[in-house]
Amino acid sequence: MFSRIKSSILVTNPMGETMKIPRLTLLTLGVADLQAATHFYEAVLDALPNRSYEGVTFFELPGTWLALYPLEKLAEDISPDVPTAGRGFSGMTLAHNVRSRDEVLAIVNRARSAGARVVKEPQETFWGGFSGYFADLDGYFWEIAWGPMFAVTESGEMRFKGDA
Repeated sequence: MFSRIKSSILVTNPMGETMKIPRLTLLTLGVADLQAATHFYEAVLDALPNRSYEGVTFFELPGTWLALYPLEKLAEDISPDVPTAGRGFSGMTLAHNVRSRDEVLAIVNRARSAGARVVKEPQETFWGGFSGYFADLDGYFWEIAWGPMFAVTESGEMRFKGDA
């Protein structure tokens, strides 16, 4: 018999009902060059990677970890029928929300220095925030954003300002 891994938290909604909320615990990016991607993310995230396991790199970030794994091996792990060529825009972006406009500028500049292609320079947004986009070494799009409605806790978790 299988038991479920408890990867959710319990919260109480405004009506007093307890709800189980699943958590995203790990995001894995398939990368063309593991060493280059590791150095890139070490520079951009300003975080030390965990290279304890051969063939994969982990960044132990607050809430959700980032893993880097060779693209071909990741596709093979999913299914031998998953193609890795002809990727284009997947309809998904990754985002890192920060505490200030200055932090947006600093991170986008760090990404640029590490080899990212800045696809949208940081600027005011239609939703009242400030953000920019870059593509990493493998073409994944990252948004670095600050928004007046968000608070980033000391531990790095994002909250709506009313909930912080």
